[in-house]
Amino acid sequence: MKLGIVIGSIRENRVSDRLAKWVDNQAKSTDGVETKLIDLLDYPMPLFNEPMSPRYNKDRQLEGAVKDWLEAVADCDAVVFVTPEYNRSYSSAVKNAIDYLDYQLERKPVMLVAHGSTGGAQAVSHLRAVFPGVGAVTSPVAVMVTDRVAHLFDENGQASDEFMADQMGPQGTLEKALEDLKWLSDAMAQAR
Repeated sequence: MKLGIVIGSIRENRVSDRLAKWVDNQAKSTDGVETKLIDLLDYPMPLFNEPMSPRYNKDRQLEGAVKDWLEAVADCDAVVFVTPEYNRSYSSAVKNAIDYLDYQLERKPVMLVAHGSTGGAQAVSHLRAVFPGVGAVTSPVAVMVTDRVAHLFDENGQASDEFMADQMGPQGTLEKALEDLKWLSDAMAQAR
């Protein structure tokens, strides 16, 4: 499985990249999984302004960062979106990136990882409602981390001993989520 891990925050002093690197580190230890980090900072897309939904635009002309973003996602068998929770929802960078998608995630699984004061629960809830619009299927297990991400993870995504000791917390959830995502990816790839 080719797994893309999207860093869904582009602001200064973000911590979503730490969480994404943690997911990447854990996913690499799963048999049959090849990972790549997809940082939205590397795809400086303008605010979505196309004349109609990309899924209905047969004359769509792609270029620059938008084209690169779509190719990066299309190359994946499954994608993890790592997002902060801003104002009780997911980040505007993630929203903008999703709005540019047409069929890159069609019949592919998406896993959700969020962080915030409530673990990003509302961001996860909103994203579960959005992804069917681009043909994606969200995996049942989401990973949610409290707003102490900078305290729990270093810049390389290495978790603190305190965090790793809590097997009932996000670490244990991530292992289950990655297992489910791999299963979904394999099943959906065979069905496609």
